Amino acid sequence: MLVSRTLAPLSLVCAAAVSAVVVLHSDGRPATPAASASILGFTPTHSAAERKLEDTFQQIPSPERAREWHRVFTQEPHPAASPRNNQLADFIVDEWRKQGWEEVALRRYDVLHSKPRSISLEIVAPIHYTARLHEDPYDADPDTKNQYIDGAYFGYSASGEVTAEVVYAHSGNPEDYDLLRKNGISVKGKIVIVRYSNPYSYRGFKALTAEREGAAALLIYSDPTEDGFTRGKVFPDGPWGPESHIQHGAITYDYIVPGDPLTPGWASLPGAKRISPSEARSLPKIVALPLSWHDAKPILENMNGPEAPKEWGGALPIRYRLSGGVQVHVKVDMDTSTQPYTVVEARIRGSELPDEWVLLGNHRDAWVFGGVDPSSGTASMMELTRALGEMKKNGTRPRRTLVACSWDGEEYALTGSTEWGEQFADDLKQKLVAYINVDESVAGAATTAGPEGLSFSPSAVASLAPMLVEATKDVRAPSGKSLYEALRATRMRDDKTSSSPQDSALVETRIGSGSDHTVFLNHLGRPVVGLGFTGDYGVYHSAYDDHFWMERIGDPKFEYHVVLSRIWGLLALRLANSDLLPFDFGANGAALRGFVRELDARTGLGKHIDLGDLEQRLESFEKEGRIVTQDLSASLERNRLEERIVPGVNRRLMQVESNWLYPGGIPGRPWFQHLLYAARYTYAHLELPGLTEAAERGDWQAAAEQAKLIQQAIDTNIKTLQAIRTDLEKAEVSNTNEAKP
Repeated sequence: MLVSRTLAPLSLVCAAAVSAVVVLHSDGRPATPAASASILGFTPTHSAAERKLEDTFQQIPSPERAREWHRVFTQEPHPAASPRNNQLADFIVDEWRKQGWEEVALRRYDVLHSKPRSISLEIVAPIHYTARLHEDPYDADPDTKNQYIDGAYFGYSASGEVTAEVVYAHSGNPEDYDLLRKNGISVKGKIVIVRYSNPYSYRGFKALTAEREGAAALLIYSDPTEDGFTRGKVFPDGPWGPESHIQHGAITYDYIVPGDPLTPGWASLPGAKRISPSEARSLPKIVALPLSWHDAKPILENMNGPEAPKEWGGALPIRYRLSGGVQVHVKVDMDTSTQPYTVVEARIRGSELPDEWVLLGNHRDAWVFGGVDPSSGTASMMELTRALGEMKKNGTRPRRTLVACSWDGEEYALTGSTEWGEQFADDLKQKLVAYINVDESVAGAATTAGPEGLSFSPSAVASLAPMLVEATKDVRAPSGKSLYEALRATRMRDDKTSSSPQDSALVETRIGSGSDHTVFLNHLGRPVVGLGFTGDYGVYHSAYDDHFWMERIGDPKFEYHVVLSRIWGLLALRLANSDLLPFDFGANGAALRGFVRELDARTGLGKHIDLGDLEQRLESFEKEGRIVTQDLSASLERNRLEERIVPGVNRRLMQVESNWLYPGGIPGRPWFQHLLYAARYTYAHLELPGLTEAAERGDWQAAAEQAKLIQQAIDTNIKTLQAIRTDLEKAEVSNTNEAKP
């Protein structure tokens, strides 16, 4: 029976808990039950030890240290491949070694990079106006005067020079071009101006859509309706974007294949084979440029064509029109040379299960200073690694190996994490228990959040959602409530409802793309968790997203940074120390049934293909999942789980997640191999991707084929769960026989 384990990891930090574990009856059972409630995946005794360890961990992260880390990472602009970003990689290497982490290494990838040589835009008719393409400095924030702040550009924009008439296409989504066509307006050969974004869509989807429509160039501007003065006070007095703010970014088609565009599906190690840029499916072929509303206003206000629909209007004091009379000259000259990106990697080796990994990651590169994105996450990560390193120095090792990574090039194409994931794909498929991603730990203004505070916005694959909810009960929010209570309160506030949400609705289980979890979930079939706080935030990817914004507006006390470090650490420690991995496949099955119901309601899928078999299998999977979860929990609670079957049970639990992979991938996007999760071209979540895309285009034969693939994966996973039950039953029989006189 599982009543003890190697206890050295706990010896110096929680001696009292350890002593409770090692006092045993002659038959190996613990002499006294644990006083505290059990944690998912732990026996009662090990739960008590774990809580002692977690209490020690939570006392270490410091708001002042988080503030110091944040200032280091926001002192200078540090986009990917810049000297400053590479210096920060070396800085993290040194700090992680000082913190006591092991096997600290730099992983180099040679990738196709993209940076501007020359950018210009001017109106040539009916007026002459030269766009500034830079953000205004403010005396209140000296960092905004930094000489290394880049002007406007888009990563991976095509180079080119265009003079053409401008057409306004609202948000630049396909339906917007349909409306233009209904009004007799073609964008072929013209310059399209669109906005960030109502409704939301990723700038790279706007670029692909404009490219498909035959536009010669694309301009994307920030309208105050979305992130400016209509929302509240603007920088430097509030969280929203001022007149000159520019949302930088890349327009890569990484929803087709992420990572280095020239090494799709394999790591871009030095000397790796590379395809030509003309073959790269993720490289745009359109000239594109971001604008502030200051530079967009002269274009829009001088149009004299048909008036735009009311819902296309923004907050500028002008009459929005579809086209007419404005000629613009735009020139974009990009340097697309190969540059090294560096991923920093470090480990704390597991004391008992070193070949089972829990991965923690955040990206390092920023478009400018990255006060929110990503340096808030980086500051939280450095406090997390400092705390875990301090515990390791004091003799506390986790049972499983913790791996920490600082990714590079996320902003360009999710590059560093993708290349690292592709390099170590075989190991990760076998050894990775879960990946916990933090991109922006604090993407909101505490100063405007009200008494309930910023919204905690966790996401996870459905099988890990219950353990995430459980962990929130053991971390305090800045309000003084538990993070669990705060999450429920802010959810009610944000949803404008008086109905208290169910625990099953507290974690977002619909997971899109746009961050470093993508390769692990969608390509390698490993479960992921995402963490962060959100609120009022209108300076995304601009020069005003800096230390001043965070210190004066976002998180002046840096208390949310520390709360994030604490919940991140609790999840990591529970995954690393659990007796049985805390997956809940009953919750997984319930979520999947919800996905199918929503798809059917939206597309009428069930009118065209027989969903009976799929629904029956999902019901069986959910039932098996709930039984396995209950049986495993009961075995842990009674200390009746035989130690000899634990490795096999954990392997099968990990295998369930892997079984959702289909090697052929999604039709048209083979890199994305998960049958349950992918992302739309807008980055938005896309569940049951192959089935959903077939249903949405009305290809019912393809839909039936995709449903069959899902059914086969469900069948495999039902058998996997049944095998766990068989192992448990055999162990119970063995225990019963051993107990007979």
